[in-house]
Amino acid sequence: MLACVDVAYAPDDTFAVAAGLLFHRWDDAVAVRELTARASDVAPYEPGAFYRRELPPLLDLLRTVDPLPEVVVVDGYVWLSADGRPGLGARLFEALGGRVVVVGVAKTAFHGDAPAALVKRGTSEKPLHVTAAGATPDEAAAWVRSMHGPHRLPTLLGRVDRLCRDALNR
Repeated sequence: MLACVDVAYAPDDTFAVAAGLLFHRWDDAVAVRELTARASDVAPYEPGAFYRRELPPLLDLLRTVDPLPEVVVVDGYVWLSADGRPGLGARLFEALGGRVVVVGVAKTAFHGDAPAALVKRGTSEKPLHVTAAGATPDEAAAWVRSMHGPHRLPTLLGRVDRLCRDALNR
């Protein structure tokens, strides 16, 4: 099983919603399961420590998945620098005991020297920045490249983002 996950925050930061999609193959257009988890203890935004805000809701969500997926795709970076400075994805990889491959897909370039593979999809000239823990950047880039959808952002990554935002209004 594969998963993609994301987190969205209430405008007043009183709660967050983590969402996840479970799917079988990289080119699946539809998830086999959608899940959300609401977190009321939201850490403040802290530049350079994004994981402190995002990791707790993601772990709450993944605790509801048994067995854990083989690969989890996060919105963001796994590594923030060539010397191994950990990002959200690396922190998730560590928190899961290294048992789950974590792939980071970021829509914008990080201001450091993050070792990202650049993936162009659809007709977009703007690449996605792909990093990974437990797999090589080239393997992760090939997986992201093969994901369903004609646009820059794969179908399921767009869907998990929408699922988060919709759950905020429930």
